[in-house]
Amino acid sequence: QLQLVESGGGLVQPGGSLRLSCAASSSTLDYYAIGWFRQAPGREREGVSCISSSGTVRNYANFVKGRFTISRDNAKNTVYLQMNSLKPEDTAVYYCAAAPGCFGVPYDYWGQGTQVTVSS
Repeated sequence: QLQLVESGGGLVQPGGSLRLSCAASSSTLDYYAIGWFRQAPGREREGVSCISSSGTVRNYANFVKGRFTISRDNAKNTVYLQMNSLKPEDTAVYYCAAAPGCFGVPYDYWGQGTQVTVSS
């Protein structure tokens, strides 16, 4: 069974950057699209970005376009989310999840989440 582990969260000032990692253990990520999601206190979980299994298709939510970049290194079994120009409203727990594709299929595997806090 695929197991996902996020890392890279932390406290950063507005305008700062963080890079989140989503690493897979016990299986390969090669055949999965990977999505990043986030959930802030009192809010619904929302999709942030997704990358196809080949890495050729990348999608972003409007509220992160131009600031976040998703990438993957299948040799390292890891997907990254580079987050620049962070805003206080980006504060949330960020999760990665795996699915056969970015849209229209269930995300069956989820990580435990990593906290991102943007504050001065």
